[in-house]
Amino acid sequence: MDRTADTLPVVALVGRPNVGKSTLFNVLTRTRDALVVDLPGVTRDRHYGVCRLGETPFVVVDTGGLSGDEDGLDGLTARQVRLAIDEADAVVLLTDARDGLLPQDQAILDELRRTGKPMLLAVNKTEGLDESVATAEFAGLGMASPLALATAHNRGTEALIASLQSLLPLPLHEAPVTQVDEGIRVAILGRPNAGKSTLVNRLLGEERVIVSEVAGTTRDSIRVPLERDGRKYTLIDTAGVRRRARVDEAVEKFSVIKTLQAIAAAQVAVLMVDARENLAEQDLTLTGHVLDEGRALVIAVNKWDDMDPYDREQCQRALDRRLDFVAWAKRVFISARHGSGLRELMRAIDRAHASATCAMTSSQLTRTLEQAYESHQPPLVRGHAPKLRYAHPGGHNPPTIIIHGTRTKHIAPAYRRYLENTFRKRYRLEGTPVRIEFRDSENPYAGRRNELTDSQKRKRQRMIRKVKRNKR
Repeated sequence: MDRTADTLPVVALVGRPNVGKSTLFNVLTRTRDALVVDLPGVTRDRHYGVCRLGETPFVVVDTGGLSGDEDGLDGLTARQVRLAIDEADAVVLLTDARDGLLPQDQAILDELRRTGKPMLLAVNKTEGLDESVATAEFAGLGMASPLALATAHNRGTEALIASLQSLLPLPLHEAPVTQVDEGIRVAILGRPNAGKSTLVNRLLGEERVIVSEVAGTTRDSIRVPLERDGRKYTLIDTAGVRRRARVDEAVEKFSVIKTLQAIAAAQVAVLMVDARENLAEQDLTLTGHVLDEGRALVIAVNKWDDMDPYDREQCQRALDRRLDFVAWAKRVFISARHGSGLRELMRAIDRAHASATCAMTSSQLTRTLEQAYESHQPPLVRGHAPKLRYAHPGGHNPPTIIIHGTRTKHIAPAYRRYLENTFRKRYRLEGTPVRIEFRDSENPYAGRRNELTDSQKRKRQRMIRKVKRNKR
């Protein structure tokens, strides 16, 4: 955001399921942050973005559809919608021209009127229809001048924004237009029901995202700002990833894509593991995606409370065995429900981020490389030892070290791990992968043979024949 959220007015998008709220959110924010699938009930949590298309920028809140059911997930979704309405300065009630006016639209409007919030009525999906006819049916709601929209084709949004400008409070002009520090971006990953949303709510101290025993409650990646102990973070709550054989819904497939995008956008990934279940293939797959992106990693072992000593020991052994390839990742044993271990978890996140962004100099890296080379040289290659001459930084997040030398293509994996551990110890790197790239120095004599003149070639051949006669 260009300004802090509390200086911008807030607009909530409200309506029945599948009327196009998420599509409108993406159009207004000029992003693809909200998950859009032609199925009802995809959005469940509140999703925030900023619209800068009008004279007054404002925060847009995408909400789940109000089905009229107050039980189960529908009831939890409705609670999130009402929280969004409470914090909004204006509300857009979105309806569907192709479905026509339904009793649920009237029920939602009645609830909105009781709040006293300024609101607009927008009739979506009017593409291919006569707009005056499409909006006439909704005149019975008693709202003046319903706005015709076709969000899928970005039609009617300019009129909507213009109408909203007159409803919104004036911005605080004294507020400076500066880039807001998002802090450390932390993606919360794991299988369904691992406790990701519970952890987010516990850290925030409020019911920010829906928590349910039903697997797959979270479908989109929800970004939530957090300030804790004077430091800023952006938490990204992601959808739970199941085994590929069980991912059969289109919504869930898109949710997996969103999770992978969240990993790429994060600086630190927190993999939540259920201590009471065996480490599954999905956990290892997610860890592999984190490594592919080069992100810092913290393992949060959840539901650790009330486990007897034997079960805890078995859990730790399984983690040691199956997560050996990320032994550098800090493990923290927590209870998201009761809040135990969260301070240590945040410290591990801070250390992992600091390690991932560690500043290195060429002189320090080269000195460390020389010491490692003198202590233990790489194995011989065809009778010759690879030479490692100097090193320099190649980037951070993850820390990348580029080593120059000769015959480096034949460096054994074991020696690469030796160098990695040496650099880890020297810089006290914890919770981040370290990438080492070898580059062969150019041979100054390479290609000289082809540059010889004809007389030089004949002279060279005479010398070779003379050496052969002397050997006889």
